[in-house]
Amino acid sequence: MFLLPGSMFNTWKPMWVVLLEDGIEFYKRKSDNSPKGMIPLKGSTINSPCQDFGKRMFVFKLTAAKQQDHFFQASYLEERDAWVRDIKKAIQCIDGGQRFARKSTRKSIRLPETINLSALYLSMKDPEKGIKELKLEKDKKVFNHCFTGTAVIDWLVSSNSIRNRKEGLMLASSLLNEGYLQPAGDTSKAAAEGLSDTPFLDLSDAYYYFPDSGFFCEGNSSDDDVVLKEEFRGMIVKQGCLLKQGHRRKNWKVRKFVLREDPAYLHYYDPAGGEDPLGAIHLRGCVVTAVEDMPDSKKCDVENNLFEIITASEVHYYLQAASSAERTEWIKAIQTVARTGK
Repeated sequence: MFLLPGSMFNTWKPMWVVLLEDGIEFYKRKSDNSPKGMIPLKGSTINSPCQDFGKRMFVFKLTAAKQQDHFFQASYLEERDAWVRDIKKAIQCIDGGQRFARKSTRKSIRLPETINLSALYLSMKDPEKGIKELKLEKDKKVFNHCFTGTAVIDWLVSSNSIRNRKEGLMLASSLLNEGYLQPAGDTSKAAAEGLSDTPFLDLSDAYYYFPDSGFFCEGNSSDDDVVLKEEFRGMIVKQGCLLKQGHRRKNWKVRKFVLREDPAYLHYYDPAGGEDPLGAIHLRGCVVTAVEDMPDSKKCDVENNLFEIITASEVHYYLQAASSAERTEWIKAIQTVARTGK
């Protein structure tokens, strides 16, 4: 889901965006059968990060062949960068007369059929025998729950997953392109965006992290800066955009939600930008259930994908997912965190 600016009053609207081999379609809802519009990619250019909207974060601009600008806002940095990479690749394929597929950037990396990336990823995350997550410092920033590119290749060699470091680069690049590893910091991100000979760097100053870890980056101006509030220390279990009903006006707004465990919290943010959450739901002892009907559902454009969280202090939160399946995923994840998290 993305936020797109409307044609009037510069309002932004949530849209479901689909990347095709020759264009971008956008829908009002994920369940819609026909798109609200389509942007052809032939002759287009992309600009990221885009600073046209000063207070909005994670915005990128797509300029079509007729010099018409289209703006997109992602929910978080990694989502924006991934979309920009794929759109750039699609434009390059059109210019070169090639066919683009979402995974076309990954097909150039050939690995033996016996390698199971999912199983390898679980081994890498093993608390005892896997890659150690560290606190690393570079350019006056502290990267938490992180590790170096060299550490990844060293681990692959020591675990006999590869025969040499060259094969390690190939395997690590595949893990990166499939989303099992994420770049952290300018050096590794530049390589992942195609500004290097290989997407993955076997370097001690190139940082990476596991996507479902407790990774965070912060300035390091004083010792106090590296101390986070207890509620933010939990590992991220799930994140994404949902509609949330306000407590006072009962209106619905798109919010980015981040679910953490141990301690169990669900933080929600303004997807338009800002690193500080608008609020937090402490999930320890909460009850979460699906809701099939609400009195004001017709007025609020509710589509039967509602669920309710009742906290231990009896505060009620009503949320709406994009689909029934997504609602089920959120309910299961929250229930699991609420049972195990403190």
